[in-house]
Amino acid sequence: MTISLRLNNSDSEIIKAYAEMKGLSISEFVRRAVLERIEDEFDLKAYESALSEYKKNPVTYSLDEVIKEINDT
Repeated sequence: MTISLRLNNSDSEIIKAYAEMKGLSISEFVRRAVLERIEDEFDLKAYESALSEYKKNPVTYSLDEVIKEINDT
């Protein structure tokens, strides 16, 4: 799939310089940036969901308690 992106000259130069600094093509840099942004959004949703569940039942377990529970099953 090909996607076009319209940028003003200033934005274009910033993106080009940054991609070159990282040793990436502009295409690869944009692809990685977009996918990272999507991943961040998913991570934020997962965090918000986990926090909501924790607030409903604020019980925590130590690592030793978790290991014991796993070994006992």
